Amino acid sequence: MTHSARRIGRTLALVLPVVLVLSGTLAVTSVPWAGRATESQMLTASSENVSVRAKPRTPQDVLRDRLLTELQEQDPDVALTHLQRAVEERPSLARHCMSIARALGRAAVEKFGPVRAQSFSRPVCDTSFATGVFQQAQGS
Repeated sequence: MTHSARRIGRTLALVLPVVLVLSGTLAVTSVPWAGRATESQMLTASSENVSVRAKPRTPQDVLRDRLLTELQEQDPDVALTHLQRAVEERPSLARHCMSIARALGRAAVEKFGPVRAQSFSRPVCDTSFATGVFQQAQGS
């Protein structure tokens, strides 16, 4: 008997909050804001404004964003050094190194112009930084 009572208790513990939330939501699907309710004064339950949990960011996205911020706040040398260290510390990032370096090259052109951005080039992730500089310079 004790086992079935626990089972019923667990079921209620899981189901009851859901029922209460749903019944509360349904109860307030239309609430007049002032004395007389007009259609524009109704609060309606909607799934449009429900927050959606953000997708977890990948390590390469976090690294790229951090390095782009460093480039903006300091210069490409600092960002390229940190990229090189990050790849050495986490070899799994090596396959993303080229795309991150190209993004840094494009951002360097935006901040410093093509000639000055090219002066920061060095062989981090092959020539990806220089490729990014070139691509951005061609587009501007």
